[in-house]
Amino acid sequence: MFVKVAIWYVSQRERHQYSSVFLSHNSRTGAFQAPHLTLPATTGITKRGLSLFPKYPRASLAASARMADGEVEIAPFSPSHAHAGTRRGTGFGAGLMREFLREAGGCAVIDGGLATELEAHGADLKDPLWSAKYLCTSPDLIKKVHLDYLEAGANILITASYQATIQGFESRGFSREESEALLRRSVELACEARGIFQGRRLRGSDRCSKDGISSKQHPVLIAASIGSYGAYLADGSEYSGNYGLEVTLETLKDFHRRRLQVLSEAGADIIAFETIPSKIEAQAYIELLQECNIKIPVWFSFTSNDGINIVSGDSLMDCASIADSCDNVVAIGFNCTSPRYIHSLILSIRKLTEKLILIYPNSGESYDPDKKEWVASNGVSGEDFVSYVSKWHEAGASLIGGCCRTTPNTIRAIAKALRKDFHPSKPDEELHNDIERNILKDSFLIDSA
Repeated sequence: MFVKVAIWYVSQRERHQYSSVFLSHNSRTGAFQAPHLTLPATTGITKRGLSLFPKYPRASLAASARMADGEVEIAPFSPSHAHAGTRRGTGFGAGLMREFLREAGGCAVIDGGLATELEAHGADLKDPLWSAKYLCTSPDLIKKVHLDYLEAGANILITASYQATIQGFESRGFSREESEALLRRSVELACEARGIFQGRRLRGSDRCSKDGISSKQHPVLIAASIGSYGAYLADGSEYSGNYGLEVTLETLKDFHRRRLQVLSEAGADIIAFETIPSKIEAQAYIELLQECNIKIPVWFSFTSNDGINIVSGDSLMDCASIADSCDNVVAIGFNCTSPRYIHSLILSIRKLTEKLILIYPNSGESYDPDKKEWVASNGVSGEDFVSYVSKWHEAGASLIGGCCRTTPNTIRAIAKALRKDFHPSKPDEELHNDIERNILKDSFLIDSA
């Protein structure tokens, strides 16, 4: 989960000013993590402080902070009402997602293919663990790919846990404790990449501001990936949903339960249920969210091979309705689907949900599960892929990125296309008015002059 903090100050010349940053909440430790923040240089500061947005009761704060020479250091703190602030009926975390999108300029950019980008760096993924193998053997390479996507303009990093399962690790000789630690490590690597990127950005790094990426507004969320049961089987069945009659709803719940619990407590901002191939697996996720009392937002991303139904043949409308019924779900959409089908799928989803719509298609190439390789001849060119972006946004998608066989160059082009479509985000009028009226009752002062 994430919370926005406003760092505000009152000066004789400039009156009330503020800056802001998103803090990442580690639900396992209860701590919020924040980088060092730098405020614009000013003179005659008479008062300065911090305020949470959305507001939390002052009594829920336990924090220390200091300001010296324009720099603010925030110690970890734990609001006792960490999940307050969403209005009844709007969905769990909906308000925070809207705020995140506003900070991102109206539409957020999801990163691109992780596994195929690892391959581009020489990784051998012909392994049942797929990209999860590199959580063990080369975690720094995973972090490098995360950084490449952030520098290309991504606002959302998806962790290297799509094919990381406790059962899969145990089959390779890892203990239960080691397997759970590797799941947590997938989130830690993405968080570390975000910290490095934000540190460069706050220092005015040229690398982070190239291609027009704003040095002031580039919020980043970490999405903990949960792949389908078929991803664990490593036989391509996540692209068909055909697991056999012996795989029941309870089988799927038992398989996913502990992984969901571990990842939801590892410090990610959101859970990404990806490449969902069937109605029964979607139902398993919904029931687990309730049974495990999961306290962070999630998204549901299905996959389709015809632009009408999902790959198992189950009705898209039935599957999306299942996701729409759950308050934890803040976004519904599609990944690892040909770009050719995305527009019609967006229009279909819009008919039944007011939740955010996300899409991150693959390159349009098909995957050969026997050879464990992609068939390049039937893909969409990079230019054609990016040409769809404005159309997808106009149709209703507000989270857009890429999946398998897309690269940092793809994401850079998507970010450029979206920046052309959007005007700079407006100042946060609600927060600004509160400052002007001096009624930030949930604030605490850093310093008084």
